Amino acid sequence: MSKLVLILNCGSSSLKFSILDPISGDEKLSGLAEAFYLPEARIKWKLHGEKGQADLGAGAAHAEALNFIVENIFTKDPTLQNSISAIGHRIVHGGEKFTQSALITDEVVREIENAIQFAPLHNPAHLIGIREAFKLFPELKDKNVAVFDTAFHQTMPEEAYLYALPYSLYKDHGVRRYGAHGTSHYYVSRQAAKRLGVAEDKVNVITCHLGNGASVAAIRHGECIDTSMGLTPLEGLVMGTRSGDIDPAIIFYMHKTLGMSVEEIETTLTKKSGLLGLTEVTSDCRYAEDNYDSEVPAKRALDVFCYRLAKYIGSYMAVIGERLDAIVFTGGIGENSAHVREITLNHLKLFGYQIDEERNLAARFGNEGVITKEGSPLAMVIPTNEELVIAQDTAKLCF
Repeated sequence: MSKLVLILNCGSSSLKFSILDPISGDEKLSGLAEAFYLPEARIKWKLHGEKGQADLGAGAAHAEALNFIVENIFTKDPTLQNSISAIGHRIVHGGEKFTQSALITDEVVREIENAIQFAPLHNPAHLIGIREAFKLFPELKDKNVAVFDTAFHQTMPEEAYLYALPYSLYKDHGVRRYGAHGTSHYYVSRQAAKRLGVAEDKVNVITCHLGNGASVAAIRHGECIDTSMGLTPLEGLVMGTRSGDIDPAIIFYMHKTLGMSVEEIETTLTKKSGLLGLTEVTSDCRYAEDNYDSEVPAKRALDVFCYRLAKYIGSYMAVIGERLDAIVFTGGIGENSAHVREITLNHLKLFGYQIDEERNLAARFGNEGVITKEGSPLAMVIPTNEELVIAQDTAKLCF
C-alpha cells in the first residue's frame, strides 16, 4: 500500500476524519464523530466501502473519538494504520502568519493559539486534535501538517482586507479581514480552470461555498482578491446559525436598549441567527426548500439567503474587472440545492444569466456540470474536496 495521509478536522463538538492516498485520491476511510460532551456522543465511519457506527459514551469528546478510531476501526485493517505516513490537520484561522500550509512545530502551535481570538470555536478544537495526534502517533510527530482555511485569502489587496477603523487596530492588533473556506475555494477554482481549459494563473471565477457556514470568493488570475468572511467566520453571507453582515449598531441596541450581555449577543449572532433565526424552526436549508411554497418563514429565510448571495456575486463581478469565466457553486447547499442556485441566478438576469432547469436539477448529489443555458454566461456546480487538498499539501511537505 502506498503512503497514506490521515486527515483530521476537529470542530468544537465534532471530528471529521479520513485516510486518503494523496496521489490517486482514493479514500480508504472516512467518518464523523459528533455530539461531543453530550449523552448521545457517537461515531460513524466507512472503511473500504463498508459502513459502521458506535456510541462513544456519555460526555465523550475528541480524545475518546481518536482512541476509538485507533483501537477499534484500525484493528479491522491493521495494514491501514501502518500505511499512514503523515497527518494533515484542517485549521480554520492562521492569522497573517501563514500564506501556505506548514509543518507543525512549537512555533506553529503558538501562532494557532494566538489566532484563537479570531476563531474561538474552531482553533481550540484544532489544537486538541494536534496534541492527541502527537500522543497516539508519536512516530509521526514531525510529520503533522497544518492546512489553513485563511491561507488562500492572503493574496487579498489592502483595500479588500482593511476595515475603515483606526489603522492602529490593524497595525497593533491584527484587526482585518482574513476569510475562511480557503481550501475549498482553492480546490474548486483549480477544478474550474481544468474544466474550462484555462490556465490556473489566468482563471477568473466567483466561487460560492454554501453550507452551514457559507462564503464567496472573487478569484482573479487564480488568486483570491476578495472574500465575504472577515476577521472571523461571522461576516458575510446568511448561514445556518450565523447572521452574516449586520449594521454594527445593532449590537449597541441589543446591549443598551434590550439589556443583553456581550455573551448573549455573541450567542445570538453566532448560534441563533441565520436560517435558524429567520425560520424560527431550524438551521437546515432543506426545510426552507421543502416548505418554500407553503410556509412564510421558509420562503423568508431562503429569499434572504439568496438575495444576500446574489448581492455579493454582483459586487465581485465589479472588482474582478475583466472577463469572468464562471460562477461556481460548491459545499453542501451549493452542490445540492437547485432551488438556491435558481433563485440566486434569477437575481443576476441583468448580467445575462439564464438557468437551465434540466441541467440545474441534474447537477446534484455528487454530480457536477454547467447549469446555465447555451449562450448564457457560465454558472456551474463543482463538488469540493478539501480533504484531497489537505492530503496533497501534507504529502508535499512530508514525502
